[in-house]
Amino acid sequence: MPVSTQYKICELAEALQRRDDWKSAGEQVVFTNGCFDILHLGHVDYLEKAHQTGTKMIVGVNSDASVRVLKGPERPVNNEYARARIIASLQFVDLVIVFHEETPLELINILLPNILVKGDDYSFDTIVGAKEVIAAGGQVKTIPLVPSYSTTGIIQKLKQ
Repeated sequence: MPVSTQYKICELAEALQRRDDWKSAGEQVVFTNGCFDILHLGHVDYLEKAHQTGTKMIVGVNSDASVRVLKGPERPVNNEYARARIIASLQFVDLVIVFHEETPLELINILLPNILVKGDDYSFDTIVGAKEVIAAGGQVKTIPLVPSYSTTGIIQKLKQ
């Protein structure tokens, strides 16, 4: 019988409860975020490696409105529910939460993961929430990205 991954997508209150349960059980909670507009190898590789830094992973997915602010009026290609559901279907993702702000800072401040992960195209100084996670006793890590994979590049190639 197929298993639904919809249960992985939740609102903040439930995400906070699950995070508390995981931390109480000694799990190392990882947080990362992104638009994940068109899932590609770069996303999958990054998310898999991010999960390997801890034992439970929360992925913050930008809302449609925040993607438009960051990427322009023609984005996202896929709506927030579709993007969240696709990310939730990955076996190494434990929880998905859609956030509506331009950055996940508020979400990070509330969830305070043990480990905050971003791609190596960011430096410590440019990782949103890094200072807050470190101040709370957590760690910040970067993951090497797979070269030549980006949603913007895929969209440009399709337009040609």
